[in-house]
Amino acid sequence: MLTAFAALLVFTALLAYLNERFLHLPTTVGVTLAGALASLLLSLIANVSGLEGVHAWVQRILSTLNFTDFVINGMLSLLLFAGGLSLNAHQMLRQWDSILTLAVVSTLLSTVLVGLGSYVIFGWCGLAVPLLGALLFGALISPTDPVAVLDLLKRAKVPLRLETLIAGESLFNDGVGVVIFLVLLNLAGAASHHAAEPNLASALLLFAREALGGVAYGALLGVVGGYLVATIENTAVETLLTLALVVGGYVLATRLGVSGPLAMVVLGLAISYLKDRVFTAETREHILSFWETLDQVLNIILFGFIGLDVLLTPTQLSQTIAGLLLVWVALAARLVSVALPFQLVRRGYGPYTTRLLTWGGLRGGIAISLALGLPESPYRSTLIVATYIVVLFTITVQGLTIMPLVHRAAAHSPKPKPQAP
Repeated sequence: MLTAFAALLVFTALLAYLNERFLHLPTTVGVTLAGALASLLLSLIANVSGLEGVHAWVQRILSTLNFTDFVINGMLSLLLFAGGLSLNAHQMLRQWDSILTLAVVSTLLSTVLVGLGSYVIFGWCGLAVPLLGALLFGALISPTDPVAVLDLLKRAKVPLRLETLIAGESLFNDGVGVVIFLVLLNLAGAASHHAAEPNLASALLLFAREALGGVAYGALLGVVGGYLVATIENTAVETLLTLALVVGGYVLATRLGVSGPLAMVVLGLAISYLKDRVFTAETREHILSFWETLDQVLNIILFGFIGLDVLLTPTQLSQTIAGLLLVWVALAARLVSVALPFQLVRRGYGPYTTRLLTWGGLRGGIAISLALGLPESPYRSTLIVATYIVVLFTITVQGLTIMPLVHRAAAHSPKPKPQAP
């Protein structure tokens, strides 16, 4: 395990260096693209006499690192907390209605639309995927990854209101998407084992327990964490306390049966809201810098892993064709699922916001880790291949072409009113 992680770390650092030195692409996009090209090269040399061992060695390394455990039970808690901590919690509270409307309604609507669309596409391609399996694909592919687009938003100096909307929606739809996925997985498991007939009431109860329980638990952790760090003045210990709250809190959330991802987002927002009160100016600067750096490093590793692993996954032609078609299904579903609920909250945002939310809806490590975490079934490999194709398209194509749209959204966003003297 340690050898595998060391190899991944060295490889990712090399990709990040080459991108920063020569390509100058957004880091996550550049690392993913470079990893995919390296993966393609490894696939090609597998057929070269004398070099088969290199390809086999890389595959052994990747199989040693369980991607689902690596992301869902390892990196996710740290990434979501860091994302919540980086937001302006006071501004987010002022926009809570629009953020939660998009995060909940859009994710639910996208799950249904992608699920129905993928059910049709899989059937056209001769792939036997049941409706519940297609809905599982809809649930795992609907959450967006804010990492790459947020970097672009900051470079373009997008107004705070627009940045908060996009970042907040992405963070919360990660948690909501995981909850929806778990509810559907529970229904699929009950159906496959001929257990008690799953019904809407039990699904809603599970959703409420996971989602509302996760939010309440995260808020409680935030209050406890805020009290603890307020009673001491030691930067190292306070940083350690935040790290322990995140890692320990996430593990306990899984034991309590509440949503760990949602709890970590709320915990990050709670600490962000309290940071001016509980930290000294010097400590606050150190802690924010620590989490920002950790967030960037983990994301580079994550996207390097995605790029390296994506082309080493065995595929069939019909699965590849289905995946390419589902790229457009996912995009169309994202547009509809954002545009409809956005009619309720669009006041105060520019005309390009819906397009930015759609094209900036990049998918990443959460989608892949959920797909790889699916139990064995006749259609599991089909869902994994389709997920990889959609993720690779969004990170590379959308990630490389979004900057003009970011500039337009920034230019046409309403300017904040000047404060009265």
